[in-house]
Amino acid sequence: KSPMSQSISLYNQLANHKLFSKTINFGLKRIKLALDLLGHPERKLKNVISVIGESGKFTTLFSLKTFIEASNQKVTTHVSPSLRDISERFYMGDGYLSHEEIRKTIKQIEKLNIPLTVFECLTLVYIINASRINADYNIQETGALWRLDSNNINDFPRLQICTNINKQHLNFLKRKTLDEVVKEDVGFLNNFTNIYIGKQSPYVLKKIKKHLKNNPSKIIYPSSWKLVKNGYQYYYQDKRFKVMLNMKNVYSKGMFENVCLAIKVALDLNIDKKVIQKALPFLSFEGRFQYLNKGKIKNKLNRNELIMIDGAHATADAQNLASYLKKIKIPKYGIWAMTKNKDPDLFIKQLKGVFKKIITMPIDNEVNSVSAQELYKVATENKFNVEKSDNFAQALKKISSKEKKLIVCFGSLYNCGNILNKN
Repeated sequence: KSPMSQSISLYNQLANHKLFSKTINFGLKRIKLALDLLGHPERKLKNVISVIGESGKFTTLFSLKTFIEASNQKVTTHVSPSLRDISERFYMGDGYLSHEEIRKTIKQIEKLNIPLTVFECLTLVYIINASRINADYNIQETGALWRLDSNNINDFPRLQICTNINKQHLNFLKRKTLDEVVKEDVGFLNNFTNIYIGKQSPYVLKKIKKHLKNNPSKIIYPSSWKLVKNGYQYYYQDKRFKVMLNMKNVYSKGMFENVCLAIKVALDLNIDKKVIQKALPFLSFEGRFQYLNKGKIKNKLNRNELIMIDGAHATADAQNLASYLKKIKIPKYGIWAMTKNKDPDLFIKQLKGVFKKIITMPIDNEVNSVSAQELYKVATENKFNVEKSDNFAQALKKISSKEKKLIVCFGSLYNCGNILNKN
């Protein structure tokens, strides 16, 4: 079996399992009971770092992991979602868990006979395996919101990092307000840790400060560092350090800010500035502002066509994408796919005036995909020049020509993963 088909069959095994439910069901009771029966493997994880927020979690986590490893320390990571393969969720210090190891761990979890959600089961796969490794740091990215997320099980995390908070997870909440998202994310942070807050809108920052007013943890607000631009060059700057952001594969302001947040944390963990500086050029984030410079898809295109994928699916991500694309002077064409539970109307509004044309498409093998027809309707209502297609190959066919252009595939990380696999 190919790794991709193995990954798909593992997902199907979880999705069709009588014990594990695919629906999102927040709560800590089930996972705490499981951890109790397993003899509390989570207590073996030292220097736990939780990464919380709506946008920028992965880029912040991945940058920090890179800096820690560059200083010759070992780190494990738990991320969500995975782009191309389920094993990406579980990085164990020197590589990812194999499909066999994942399968074995699921069998161990089955024996507990506790009904769990699929995400809780995946979280346990990470904790069980990470607890066997004596890593210097263990970084866990939340799925959505914080209070009842299954990663919220450590009594004394070393750090809690909160990236950009926005309206992305409203659909999980009763009143569906931004205030509620802020409360779920920061109102329940630990009282005995170091809390780092990433760049926020002034409104959100004010709300965060209100929630953290009585929290005795050490809190580092985003005013303690800044992203400085000098000519074409960006720098990280705080009271003690200035770091040149020498990066070839990081393009947008939002991503620069995530890298800066990771630099601030790394410096506070006493990672040498020179070590960070050396690691920066190697940073690149799969599925985020990623140009496909080689591969099967790239080979099918004309020589003067560029193609880029970005998993942007929240309104704030769309704004970030739009401000980057507006600086690019060649014609831009979009291929748009999206999963349900998002706000396609508000999302696409942010990209007004960016694309010459958009092609909508469904996501392969994704039951939660919005139909191409539905996205077509939303784009038409927003006065975009739009066509619909049945799949990615058809969408590409409708766009590809000798005209010099940038093709941007956006709206879903799952779709980006599919495109990477096809490439």
